[in-house]
Amino acid sequence: MGLSGGVDSAVSAWLLKKQGHEVIGIFMKNWEDDDNDEYCSTKQDFIDAAAVADVIGIELEHVNFANDYKERVFAEFLREYKAGRTPNPDVLCNAEIKFKAFLEHAMRLGAEKIATGHYARVRSAQGAYQLLKGLDPAKDQSYFLHRLNQAQLSKTVFPIGEIHKTEIRKMALEIGLPNAKKKDSTGICFIGERPFREFLNKYIDSQPGPIKDDKGRVIGEHMGLSFYTLGQRQGLKIGGLKEPGAQRGGGDHEPWFVAKKDVLNRTLYVVRGHDHPWLYSQSLNAMNASWIDPSKITAYSNSSLGAKTRYRQADAKSHCSFTKPDQDIEVLFEQPQWAVTPGQSVVMYDGDVCLGGAIISEATPIKIRD
Repeated sequence: MGLSGGVDSAVSAWLLKKQGHEVIGIFMKNWEDDDNDEYCSTKQDFIDAAAVADVIGIELEHVNFANDYKERVFAEFLREYKAGRTPNPDVLCNAEIKFKAFLEHAMRLGAEKIATGHYARVRSAQGAYQLLKGLDPAKDQSYFLHRLNQAQLSKTVFPIGEIHKTEIRKMALEIGLPNAKKKDSTGICFIGERPFREFLNKYIDSQPGPIKDDKGRVIGEHMGLSFYTLGQRQGLKIGGLKEPGAQRGGGDHEPWFVAKKDVLNRTLYVVRGHDHPWLYSQSLNAMNASWIDPSKITAYSNSSLGAKTRYRQADAKSHCSFTKPDQDIEVLFEQPQWAVTPGQSVVMYDGDVCLGGAIISEATPIKIRD
């Protein structure tokens, strides 16, 4: 059992023990660079995990995967940011650490299965394993798990996939778990919540450049394209600028949003208003496709599916086209989608079944009528 120190994995471990399984907790330490600063909570998390293991009555092992994380996850994370894209480290972290390095370690210990506190479900159907959404729509984490394969899912259990978060909190209190009221973790996977620009600046050289509006006028200077993402509203430091000659109550009072990045010319483009056409895309192209069950995915090409281009987004009706499972994909949305961001994942669904997804390489803006 991946025991993180959080309430979800704690209740998961308790449920498995209650069901009669022999449970061994594994605490994963995956980050060491600034382990002693105020933002890294590894020490406290381990203390919490140990306290949980003691209450439940299970063994706890401390395992260090920091080198694996740095080579397999963080290096790719930095490459994507340097290229001007916005990666999702949680997706890669799950595929490379939690369900690869951790899984391999558990198998070496003689485990039959691994378990985590994710809000998702695994089902065996038609001779294969399916990844399903968690039943709590507000907490479903299948989006972050879409790169898992058949071998990984065959060895995985999600004990709380059919339980709502509110019930998890109640159960933790009733059990008497010491972390029952601990807040959910946020921030970069295994690195935690911290001032992002300050953190990224340690690893990426900032290259300032112009900020331009949709008319091509320079209206400010950015700190480096890596520090901005499409749809971003905060931290642009251009909120006071107004359109020349604009009337009070008009477009000059709309907030600015990041709409485009021109990496070659180090230019950041911003537009006024949430509904500006530059912020909407009719379709996207994505690379490095990964499917839960590649043998069955070709049947879904050009079918009506649900698509998520970011976590917590409602499924958008769409069509996904490709010739072979290992090829890049194109996703055409029935309705334009807001701030589709290169580097993020597009994840495809057939109802509650997660089919897999790919990394967004580019998005096609909606056509503007003259």
